[in-house]
Amino acid sequence: MATKVYIVYYSTYGHVEKLANEIKRGADSIEGVEAKMWQVPEILSEEILAKMGAPSKSDVPVITPAELPEADAFIFGFPTRFGMMASQFKAFLDATGGLWGAQKLAGKPAGIFYSTGSQGGGQETTPLTAITQLVHHGMIFVPIGYTAGAVMFEMERIKGGSPYGAGTFAGDGSRQPSDQELEIAFHQGKYIAGIAKKLKGTAA
Repeated sequence: MATKVYIVYYSTYGHVEKLANEIKRGADSIEGVEAKMWQVPEILSEEILAKMGAPSKSDVPVITPAELPEADAFIFGFPTRFGMMASQFKAFLDATGGLWGAQKLAGKPAGIFYSTGSQGGGQETTPLTAITQLVHHGMIFVPIGYTAGAVMFEMERIKGGSPYGAGTFAGDGSRQPSDQELEIAFHQGKYIAGIAKKLKGTAA
């Protein structure tokens, strides 16, 4: 049976979604892994989103908390709001109390990826503070460390990401994920999918 990896994210302007697409490609590169992308529900009105200049949502399906236990592993993605995950993603996790009570997510591996507006905008504080959500569910946080290799150490170009996971800088919204950032995202998907497959095999 395939190892199911759910890439669950919230994206306002599309930057997190671009990372999610690359993460899915990486996860799909592992034989025996079935990766699926999901969006969390939007909590802002269409009127507010229009005033923010946010584009229309893609056709990626919206997930409900009840669907989470079907996955063997997760890679969660969200933009930063003042150094922490965006409220849309926090609201989704706040709705998982029933899963917490039944320990439905305990023992499942999970990674984190993110987008920030600037270099000082939370590339480490965002995943660091998000780990608390995983801990309360008993999930196993899987950082990428420096396993992506040389791209993690290159200093000539601005790039997001850290040992916690893949990341990008959105700037004023016009900057798109760079080749380096997408490379790290691909690696994260592949790396976590490989670990998830091994853990499922061990459990079997």
